[in-house]
Amino acid sequence: MTTYRTRRLELTDQTLREWEAVVLDSGPGEIVLDRSAFYPGGGGQPPDHGVLLWQGVQTRIVGVRKGDDLYLLPHEDDPLPPVGTAVRGAVEDERRTSLMRTHSGLHVLCGVVFRDYGCLVTGGNMEPGAARMDFNLPEVPPGFKEAVEAACNTEIEADRRIDVKSLPRADAFAIPDIIRTATNLVPPEVEEVRIVDIVGLDTQADGGTHVASTRQIGRLQVAKIENKGRGFRRVRVKILD
Repeated sequence: MTTYRTRRLELTDQTLREWEAVVLDSGPGEIVLDRSAFYPGGGGQPPDHGVLLWQGVQTRIVGVRKGDDLYLLPHEDDPLPPVGTAVRGAVEDERRTSLMRTHSGLHVLCGVVFRDYGCLVTGGNMEPGAARMDFNLPEVPPGFKEAVEAACNTEIEADRRIDVKSLPRADAFAIPDIIRTATNLVPPEVEEVRIVDIVGLDTQADGGTHVASTRQIGRLQVAKIENKGRGFRRVRVKILD
């Protein structure tokens, strides 16, 4: 299991948008901080964008790369802060908040389809305000699109709390149906499993960022159902204000 030098602040405080940090490493096209709230991407959720402010200078962050460390990717036209520089990091709020709403909306969709149709997820991806999720659904029942959209919005309007916590691997996998994907994507070397719980609807292992309650999602629109081969259906959704 990779142990990063960067303390990942977004895993415990998803509302954090600004923080102080120190540059640990700085080289061509990448920066490592001791503390960061930039989500590095994963599970279909793309990485955050934002800025570093230091000594009257702004460095735009346009992505994050995961390797032996968490590497922030600066805009190619911007200067790099030297090692040891104190910086102020800031996540682009509109993008992050939209991704949080979208990600939580996908968990509502996943919970509804699993509860009502018994289907597991085979893939997914998202951008701010739009996403798709694939299910092992052999046939599309009559009225599926309308029924799923209505059920998702009922759960959103119920204002269900969304809790995030980490559990030892054995405790996490003791929770029934904790893996909602057809393939278990949690590597065997992961000892602490992060759990996202939409209370009363959906509990699953997940590493992304989420809003605090379903009502903050807004409204979910099922835009399209696509046939992606035998037994697989793709549900495309939009998140509306």
